[in-house]
Amino acid sequence: MPRVITASRPAALAASVVVLLGLAGCAGDGPVNVDSDPDKPFVLDGVSDLTEIAQLTGPDAMNDTAAVSVAGTDLGSMTNVGDKTFFFFGDTFGERDPESIGGQGGFWRSNVAAWTTDDDPADGIDFDGWVEDDIGLAAPLIEGDHDANGAGGEVTKIPTYGFAIGDTIYVSYMSVRFWGEPGAWDSNYSALIVSRDDGRTWSPVEGVEWPGDSNFVQFATAEVREGSRDWIYFWSIPSGRFGGVQLMRVPAAEDAVEEQASYSYFAGLDGDKPRWSDELSDAETILEGTIGELSVMWSTYLERWIMTYSDAGSAYIREGLTPWGPWGEAIELVPRAEYPGLYSPYLNPRYVTEDGRRIYFTLSLWDPYNVFWFSADLERSR
Repeated sequence: MPRVITASRPAALAASVVVLLGLAGCAGDGPVNVDSDPDKPFVLDGVSDLTEIAQLTGPDAMNDTAAVSVAGTDLGSMTNVGDKTFFFFGDTFGERDPESIGGQGGFWRSNVAAWTTDDDPADGIDFDGWVEDDIGLAAPLIEGDHDANGAGGEVTKIPTYGFAIGDTIYVSYMSVRFWGEPGAWDSNYSALIVSRDDGRTWSPVEGVEWPGDSNFVQFATAEVREGSRDWIYFWSIPSGRFGGVQLMRVPAAEDAVEEQASYSYFAGLDGDKPRWSDELSDAETILEGTIGELSVMWSTYLERWIMTYSDAGSAYIREGLTPWGPWGEAIELVPRAEYPGLYSPYLNPRYVTEDGRRIYFTLSLWDPYNVFWFSADLERSR
């Protein structure tokens, strides 16, 4: 049976903030349209009815992941491509002792992906298939070098988020150089891979890369429409779970995505108008705090942006009035006391019910190092 926890905490939020851009509702898979409402209050009061619905991966999961040699994995960010949803997982192990916790085991792959056409999130997500190797096991999209930790090379390549331009799928990843204390790691760089054949094969996007010591290492993405032009927005954090959020964007076209010079960075406001710079060094932090493995989507129920993340403790949710904020106070979404070792609460606009009031999300647990499926209800002020 699903496990239900009531986890509601009111947010003491400002009643009104003057901004240039509000955001109108959109279909679950479409871009968010910009409107000109200059004055929106915060409306998210809390969350309730947190429910653990199912385990998605590993032993005792609702999916037979042993058949593709996935005994332990994490993350599970999601990208919609047509009627399919891809789930992108991190370090994956095919062989694990029952007592293992965290990233331990044999048959190590740096990243794998499953896909589904299941559009009913209420009872969990059934995977239809995986990106597979020649013998039918889950294959890495782009393998890490697997150098020794601390050797100064590359330990692994971890996928952070994906997005699609038509049928072309892009996934961002970080090249991890060193795993440090819990929640801390160093990266060589972040970059993109691309698939043009429905996820069957993947290749690097040449010439597009961000420095490993920058704020642009881990991403959350969404498509935003301004007038007649569509953009991919990237909410970005540095390596680890202890940095703030910055923002960049690129036109939602393949040639732009694959050209470094096409990316621009939110560099603050001129009055109420956002200013974008071609220089990464001009990027301004839009949300201070301890932000790890974030996810951002437009809530059709709140008619606001929502962001989920973990802080090496609990998982939280915030609402935003525009992509760059202001952002409301952090509201606890999943308590550390109930789920120790949690991280990576990832949303998907496809997986909401009750007119968007109920959100569904993946959540990783360090013990047993697998991915679970949760839901929670948003509480909106009237």
